[in-house]
Amino acid sequence: MPEPADVIAVVRQWVIKAENDLKIAAHGLVLGKECPTDAVCFHAQQCVEKYLKALLVRQGIDFAKTHEIVKLMALLPRTPASELNAREAERLTDYATATRYPGDYEEIPLGEARRAVRMARRVRAKARRQLPRQALRR
Repeated sequence: MPEPADVIAVVRQWVIKAENDLKIAAHGLVLGKECPTDAVCFHAQQCVEKYLKALLVRQGIDFAKTHEIVKLMALLPRTPASELNAREAERLTDYATATRYPGDYEEIPLGEARRAVRMARRVRAKARRQLPRQALRR
């Protein structure tokens, strides 16, 4: 059954934003020792969040404004975030809140930033298998 074009258009917008976040995160890793790990982790979290929201839109599930990955995962019957364990989901959420602004948080090691990008890529791969092809094209 074909999906309404307006749903596909909104899903596509979420996908584009998620892809842009992943590009920024991955590009930051290229800087090695100079990598802004807090920004990389923030954008990795944003990628996951936006792919989950794309799936929610696609399935017609309303969601509140939130950055909490666990809450978004709980709304989905089949979630690509099942690629994440609860600890990983919580850690990603921390990147969206604690590291967004100056404050008291420890510097994030480069290895942890790499793990955040790997988590985002795992969720991305599974989410894209669940989304309509029309929503994945620019």
